[in-house]
Amino acid sequence: MTSQPAAASQPTPPRPDRTAGAIETVFRMESPRIIAGVARVVRDVGIAEELAQDALVAALEQWPRDGVPDNPGAWLMTAARHRAVDLVRRRENYARKLAEIGRALPAAAAPPEEPADPDDIDDDLLRLVFTACHPVLSTEARTALTLRLLGGLTTAEIARAFLVPEPTVAQRIVRAKRTLATKNVAFEVPHGPDREARLGSVLDVIYLIFNEGYAATAGDDWLRPSLCEDALRLARVLTALMPKEPEVHGLTALLELQASRTAARTGGSGEPVLLKDQNRSRWNRMLIARGFAALGRAEATSGGAPGPYLLQAAIAACHAHAYSYEETDWSRIATLYGLLASRSPSPVVELNRAVAVSMSQGPAEALALVDALAGDPALRDYHLLPSVRGDLLARLGRTPEARAEFERAASLTRNERERELLLRRAAEQP
Repeated sequence: MTSQPAAASQPTPPRPDRTAGAIETVFRMESPRIIAGVARVVRDVGIAEELAQDALVAALEQWPRDGVPDNPGAWLMTAARHRAVDLVRRRENYARKLAEIGRALPAAAAPPEEPADPDDIDDDLLRLVFTACHPVLSTEARTALTLRLLGGLTTAEIARAFLVPEPTVAQRIVRAKRTLATKNVAFEVPHGPDREARLGSVLDVIYLIFNEGYAATAGDDWLRPSLCEDALRLARVLTALMPKEPEVHGLTALLELQASRTAARTGGSGEPVLLKDQNRSRWNRMLIARGFAALGRAEATSGGAPGPYLLQAAIAACHAHAYSYEETDWSRIATLYGLLASRSPSPVVELNRAVAVSMSQGPAEALALVDALAGDPALRDYHLLPSVRGDLLARLGRTPEARAEFERAASLTRNERERELLLRRAAEQP
């Protein structure tokens, strides 16, 4: 058994509240980075996750007694990598692996004299995404595995997000890790056709991670900013890796523009603030500028055939250009949603188009569109359908019906903050 890593400076005195906070940080923020970093050493995401858990156990044993280190993430990464070293030393290919581990540890050797390949981005999290999105896995398995390893979501959270039983998700994750190991899938960012084949899944998973942070599916918090930050960072790295891919720039633009609203999306007590009620002076102008720049690159490389992420980024740009909710170019947004629906048909896209139509043509026209979606099985338990319908009915003066729709939406959401908002809107109906 290896000795535990020494902290760079004296740890703080033990405090139960700080220990609990550090543990939460580990589970929600640090474990994806630890898994990714260790996976580069052991070349097996399942083993990497186990080693990360071992490091967490060590922290749970030591931090309450010795105090929380000044840099908990670095402590855990070092602890997990030491365990990886021990594991590799027990393998028959010790000599070959030892050099790789030496390069991966913080006290790294001098860089190689040969210039690095500019097409090889040194980012363990990105390697983890591409590995988890390997075509040997089903789409459902790719998404579940990446959200578990990279997004830091629990099995229960993934199950709630996709409305499937928790045992089903757990089975998908176990099988996915086993498949990657038995197929000897390399822990790398692939090149050429292999990269192209996985790109769509990678973009979708990054977007799913961002969305889970932007509007948490369940729990007590409306936002999970660390997930948004990880997704945005991955998108930015991907644009450097694939600068000629319009959808990569489109996704980055979308995330930059969406993230620009973060500070205005919650009130002083963490309650959700709807788009129409947000103080736009709190929107991050730097992120908006970055989003516009990324959108420009997406349009320049699209060849006149915009993909779904470019179209969604264009919609987000309409909001960013507007000084108020009412001044938004809702007609253009409705048109863009129409293009998006033809490019990627989805009842959720149609529901969003109905919102834009309600602002450009009126709530009555939009209500007809929403009612046409009511029978779609995909929206049966989707809380935003009755939420949108309640808003339209309220604007039409049909308040008893609006109240019932808001109450139904509140019963369907799994996020406590959102439930409170919907119940408050129901109570506001006279």
